[in-house]
Amino acid sequence: MVLEATMIVVDNSESSRNGDYVPSRWEAQSDAVNLIFSAKTQTNPESSVGLMSMGGKGPEVLVTLTTDFGKILDGIHRTKIRGSTHLATGIQIAGLALKHRQNKSQRQRIIVFTCSRIVENEKDLVKLAKRMKKNNISIDFVAFGDLEPENTKKLEVFNENIKGGDGSHLAIIPPGPSLLSDTLLTTPILSADGVAPRGGAEEGGADGGGGGGGFEFGVDPSTDPELALALRMSMEEEKARQEKEDKSKEAPKGESLEGIPEENQPLLDGHGEASGSGGDKMDEDKPEPTEGKEDKKEGGGDGDKMDTA
Repeated sequence: MVLEATMIVVDNSESSRNGDYVPSRWEAQSDAVNLIFSAKTQTNPESSVGLMSMGGKGPEVLVTLTTDFGKILDGIHRTKIRGSTHLATGIQIAGLALKHRQNKSQRQRIIVFTCSRIVENEKDLVKLAKRMKKNNISIDFVAFGDLEPENTKKLEVFNENIKGGDGSHLAIIPPGPSLLSDTLLTTPILSADGVAPRGGAEEGGADGGGGGGGFEFGVDPSTDPELALALRMSMEEEKARQEKEDKSKEAPKGESLEGIPEENQPLLDGHGEASGSGGDKMDEDKPEPTEGKEDKKEGGGDGDKMDTA
């Protein structure tokens, strides 16, 4: 499991208002951010994710590196759509945020969503790519929306200059009926983390479960992480309870029956009276045998004789 610190950079420029992606470019990004957070933290619970925007007057860090999904949601809801993008500046600020991560053993990764025109020239982007590679930062691009040849060429050149051991990927996703997050699952950006595609044919054949799209409990953690977590915790509690019951049944079976005598005698004796403990009490009430009485008499006679003497 890869331990990573990931900064997600979203494009909140005016271009993100466009509705060519379902339901809109901005909403599609929000859904994809939720998916990426779930994928990273499920792969390794110690991985952290941060969020920043690169539109408006300038890039803004919305959420520093965290494992709290609520903070990511809050950051998305606080983001306003405005202005144009600042791609190069946004990547540099994301790199600084990763540099100040608390856990230095985490690998550094930036995932950039871009849906508008890239104003930076190719030469500056190549310099930036080499600098990020020198700092051991992997950068993934999710290009959608404005897919003009000029834009895609700049991203391809950037990607060629930053490719390293940890892998930097470029995903170009054209408009279509599928959600942006669904298409993102099939790209190396998330498939490298072992995230299975939603409801894929291979997945249905391997797991044999068609109804839930292959997700655990039939719930997609990216769309409803709280429900998925509650179901997982409930399953673990039920499993622990069943194991405890099995242990309690198996352990003291032989020991608990050792002190209990077996009752092989009939409930009633030959006289029609209750047997068992009641019979023992009746035996105690019976008169002593005649042999004992005769011994007492003889003893008493000897005593009288001695007194007479």
